[in-house]
Amino acid sequence: MSKAPAAILNVAFEQASVSLSTPIIVIPEIAAKVDYVSRYVGNRAVVRLLLACSLAATHRPDVDIRQPYTEINLPTSYSGRNYDESYITGFINQHRLPCNPTTAFLTPALRNRNTTLTPSINLVGRPPKLYQAALELLDDVYEGRITPSELLAETVRCLLLARNEKEQRMETLLADLKKTDGAIPLAAEEIVTLIEQHLRCRGSSRLPVLIVAAAYEAAKSYLGERFLPLAAHNAADEQTGALGDVEIALIDDDLVITSYEMKTRRVTTQDIDRALQKINSTGKRVDNYIFITTDAIEEPVREYAASMYDSTGGIEIVILDCISFLRHFLHLFHRLRSQFLEAYQELLLAEGESAVSQPLKEAFLALRQAAESCREL
Repeated sequence: MSKAPAAILNVAFEQASVSLSTPIIVIPEIAAKVDYVSRYVGNRAVVRLLLACSLAATHRPDVDIRQPYTEINLPTSYSGRNYDESYITGFINQHRLPCNPTTAFLTPALRNRNTTLTPSINLVGRPPKLYQAALELLDDVYEGRITPSELLAETVRCLLLARNEKEQRMETLLADLKKTDGAIPLAAEEIVTLIEQHLRCRGSSRLPVLIVAAAYEAAKSYLGERFLPLAAHNAADEQTGALGDVEIALIDDDLVITSYEMKTRRVTTQDIDRALQKINSTGKRVDNYIFITTDAIEEPVREYAASMYDSTGGIEIVILDCISFLRHFLHLFHRLRSQFLEAYQELLLAEGESAVSQPLKEAFLALRQAAESCREL
């Protein structure tokens, strides 16, 4: 009788831990594919596919590792999603492995399928090379070139290496920042430049949310207001019941008084109409509904937003430029500029990698260290 899935994962973890410097899979080209899938930072879902499928095939030797869909309706098919959600989620959280926080089987490339995952299948995932490598690895197990337990342990080994390297880089970057302690704080305009540079990095759509939240965190004792817990980056407002991306309440109350909605494009009149629909459907009557955009603001749209005040009975809708918002805040609360920067960094580093990628986090620390080092000179 095979071991329980949790026990199999523990064995794989122990095997990977004692063999960190030596690949468990001895065929170099196969080991290289596992390493590639495990370390690809632009898509952390595919490695969960490998973990779930190799766990299932180790737990149940009678299944076909390439058939992780019960809809295939064969004796050799199984639910990869069940293994993923029931066992892999807890395992990666326990060991802080750099994987997608949610199941791979709800991603566009892998959901709603009922076919065997052979190397000839086009999953229409990006990048194609990543998905092709994963399909070839499943086929390597099916053809007997490696065992599912070897694939599982090798994937865990590569993830442990990636985790350790990431943590070491973060420790180094944070240690470098500490070397600038005691220096003159960055000027408000230097902080604006730093954030502008960070916003220009790839995958920065979550950052305006953190900018606004950090501003309220830094000044909450002066404003008497606070931001409510942030929803996940990919959560729809309809799912969370939130009006916008950042909701503001009084310090001692949960009643939302201001809502911020972030746009990385130009705000349109349709956006304003949808905001009004949300206000009406949720019953949350805010004082302000503020759009923050990283794009240009068109005057007719600005005027349309302003015209809503009377028709809504006193709800002020406004569109603000993200950097202008930040600049005004930093000069208005000049003595809190360092607190803002610390709050922004703390929020940034606490974000999951599906919202803020590891390279984007490291980019900020490097940019900040460079800015503060220049101040020392």
